[in-house]
Amino acid sequence: MRRFLLAPVLLATLLATPADTRADDAAAPPSVSAEAARRAMPVAQLGGSRTITVGELEDRLAALPPFQRATFGATPDAVRREFLLSVLIPESLFALGASAEKLDEQLPAAYEAERVRSRSTIRAIRERLGPESAIPMTDVQAYYDANRDRYDTPERLQLWRILCKTQDEAQGVIDAAKKDPTPKTFGDLARDHSLDKASNLRAGNIGFINPDGTSSEPGLKVDPADVHALQGVKDGQIVPAPVKTPDGYDVLWRRGSIPANKRSVDDVAAQIRDTVWKQRVKDETDKLVASLRAAHLKDYNEAPLTDPSLVIVVDGGIVSMPRDSGAK
Repeated sequence: MRRFLLAPVLLATLLATPADTRADDAAAPPSVSAEAARRAMPVAQLGGSRTITVGELEDRLAALPPFQRATFGATPDAVRREFLLSVLIPESLFALGASAEKLDEQLPAAYEAERVRSRSTIRAIRERLGPESAIPMTDVQAYYDANRDRYDTPERLQLWRILCKTQDEAQGVIDAAKKDPTPKTFGDLARDHSLDKASNLRAGNIGFINPDGTSSEPGLKVDPADVHALQGVKDGQIVPAPVKTPDGYDVLWRRGSIPANKRSVDDVAAQIRDTVWKQRVKDETDKLVASLRAAHLKDYNEAPLTDPSLVIVVDGGIVSMPRDSGAK
């Protein structure tokens, strides 16, 4: 295994962060330029390219939960000093060493570095958009109004149907189904009698029917007379008489139902905020990718990807593309 060699670096300066740099005049906040100068003050200089500033130290510490900060010391001074010495400086030294060894140009480290930059870009988009909770109620209401059918659904009835040619045939099928009201018997009757291919091939199962006759199964719809007849019986009951429709006589079995579901905008506000926020992240990400693609993607050749002999083998993060592997 190749040993990692830390590149020589010079730790030129190490300054302790003052316990309170603003204690001189707590009543008068520093100007923007003074605050920027304070945060830019170096606390450690490593080699000629890496400077750890007061601002970086403060920001890194601020990102830690209080219980974790407490593990670095009992006082603010001790926490700052220990975090600098045990976390920031070692991280920077390892990064300088990796750069000196050009590890960032080698797989799989190069791939991981690219992934980190990519994730950081997505994270920056999310931070710019703000949290889901920041989406105003007006936006939530607008989404709710535009998608009311998702949150305000009518009762739906599960229908099994057999379409017969004559009323007498349909009545005979009803009598047979009532003698043994099981899915197997009804399915056999549907295959033997139903003129409708949808119900014939589905053992009579048409799916859940909306008040307008449309089904949960794509492309299927029943006559309004069927819906009216189903509403006159309870779950599990067979409609006692054939229902006349333009196509013939229907034998109907109400297998079950889903109650109407009416949810107010307040009931689904959190869900809508989550949906809207994710869509906004996607929209911003797609927009950025499109602009970067237009600016930087200069040559794109799909021809090699269509070569049937091309095989991509991933072994330890190293990608090879043998063309003589014999793969089909």
